[in-house]
Amino acid sequence: MTEILFVHGALVRDGAWWWNEVAEQVRDATGVSSRAVLLPSCGEGPAGYDGSGLHEDAAALRDALDGSDSAIVVGHSYGGTVIAQGADHPAVAHLLYITSYLPDVGQSQGDIVGAEPDPVSIAVGDDGTLHVDGYDAASFGARFWHDVADKRVRAEAWQRVTRQSVAAFGTPTTAAAWQGRESTYLVCADDRSTSLALQRFHASRATHAVELPTSHHPFLSRPDLVAEQLQRILASF
Repeated sequence: MTEILFVHGALVRDGAWWWNEVAEQVRDATGVSSRAVLLPSCGEGPAGYDGSGLHEDAAALRDALDGSDSAIVVGHSYGGTVIAQGADHPAVAHLLYITSYLPDVGQSQGDIVGAEPDPVSIAVGDDGTLHVDGYDAASFGARFWHDVADKRVRAEAWQRVTRQSVAAFGTPTTAAAWQGRESTYLVCADDRSTSLALQRFHASRATHAVELPTSHHPFLSRPDLVAEQLQRILASF
């Protein structure tokens, strides 16, 4: 049976929490189960922050795929770069991108977002990690999840913002696993983080594109819309 593998974005942890509402809605409607991939570059591996970067994140995705007969892989933001590096696997049935990236071979996450007209402020720590710089809960929320009405969810999301290895942003991809695979891109029209121009450029590389009227985190503000797209993909098999 097909399952869903979720790959979260940069500078956050606890992937299962971010995807929980979408996962529950899809499971209730279809019976399809899901898993969230732990990203070592965000300190989610057993070794904590050990310098792991893009390659280790991609290896974590491949390990998850090794345990699957068939999977829809969902990547949010930086998760798309992890997919490019790690989703060249026979178990992949469909790729779903949410305000994300389909990079060419040789591009790094830093290359992609560095050209944005209003990039998110990120600083380098003494420990080889990056962290968001100059934001508090209110200002970060206003940029990333301004359409999330539930104050509890907004607070819990802020608590899960974390450090991430520099190697996640600075390592060029050596693969482009999206090429030649069926894929869907969800453009988030009210995203205040990833520009519409950048989203639409990467969406043009996907097989299908759908526009949602949401912020950078539609799985928090409109999980029903994300679940609807996953159900549509499942019905196509």
